Amino acid sequence: MAQFRRASRLDPLEVSEILTIGAKATEMKRQGAPVIILGAGEPDFDTPDHVKEAAAAAMRAGQTKYTALGGTLALRKAIQAKFRRDNGLDYALDEIIAGTGAKEILFDAFMASLDPGDEVIVPTPYWTSYSDIIRIAGGVPVLVPCGDDTGFRLTADKLEAAITPRTRWLLLNSPSNPAGAGYSAADYRPLLEVLLRHPDVWLMADDMYEHITYGGFEFATPAQVEPRLKGRVLTVNGVSKAYAMTGWRLGYAGGPKDLIAAMKMVQSQSTSHPSSISQAAAVAALNGPQEVLAERRASFQARRDLVVEALNGMEGIDCPVPEGAFYTFANCAGVLGKRTPQGVVLETDADFCAYLLDQHHVAVVPGRAFGISPYFRISYATSETELREALTRIAGAVAALA
Repeated sequence: MAQFRRASRLDPLEVSEILTIGAKATEMKRQGAPVIILGAGEPDFDTPDHVKEAAAAAMRAGQTKYTALGGTLALRKAIQAKFRRDNGLDYALDEIIAGTGAKEILFDAFMASLDPGDEVIVPTPYWTSYSDIIRIAGGVPVLVPCGDDTGFRLTADKLEAAITPRTRWLLLNSPSNPAGAGYSAADYRPLLEVLLRHPDVWLMADDMYEHITYGGFEFATPAQVEPRLKGRVLTVNGVSKAYAMTGWRLGYAGGPKDLIAAMKMVQSQSTSHPSSISQAAAVAALNGPQEVLAERRASFQARRDLVVEALNGMEGIDCPVPEGAFYTFANCAGVLGKRTPQGVVLETDADFCAYLLDQHHVAVVPGRAFGISPYFRISYATSETELREALTRIAGAVAALA
């Protein structure tokens, strides 16, 4: 029998370390270990009832057929209204696309715009899918380390140094996964000034965590901050995080008409369009009552404060305060070089995370999975009870190091 020959385009790709850790933790739980998993990148809340009811109504009304490429008229109008209401951005209907999650939006955009060898600047830490999507599309991810000394934010001088004649895109995520770092309008301004000097470089803004921000941080998006760049900015968003609709798989974007048309061409040969029922649900989410956003944001902020305070009380751990999202990204350099009670020397952030899981039954993700070390990510999108227990275990684990 002939053996399977895998496509060479997959050679530079790897299985996500996040998924690997999650699978191991889940198997440990199945075998009876009291594992607490702090790796999930999704809210622990349920989808709002009025959204679920809109989906049920759409099914009863027979809205179960193919829809228009790029999304129904009703959904694109809802997205258009959202951009105007929340961001002061005016996109025509043919400048808007909906896809099967924001991941598809990113995939379609890169497939539609990258030629082999084209470069995409990605500040690290970064969401791990970014680099692999770029590679699948034939591009080259240019990873620029941005540690806690710059608040996990890209600086203008680092951006300028990373731009080459092959640079096609800059990809920014604010607030970010994994660090929760946000770019205010003032933070964006120096970066956008660099882009104004490089007219061939486009900007992709991943705004997925727009509505999960804390304290005095005011969300801004690049096309809003610098209208002169709007013609080469793709503004990406979705309903997954804000409305707890991860499983509905609905993302969207606004951008220049020619780019959106090219993205629809890619989409026409893959998903064709998002689920008709998910589209109806997203219309209800975007057009319906928005009070739920503030309520859930307050809950997330309380959990953020709990985690940050606890981590910063542990010797050798330094945790910056995130501006948004539902993650902390703490520096664990202070515990490296120490020895566990089992005699193992912790040399990397991955070693530290393995120690927490194997010996103390807490699953977190090492910074190396996000392109920068030595850090570890905690998702606090879980109950306060579980968080307190997990933090107690982590404190015990750190205290036990010699």
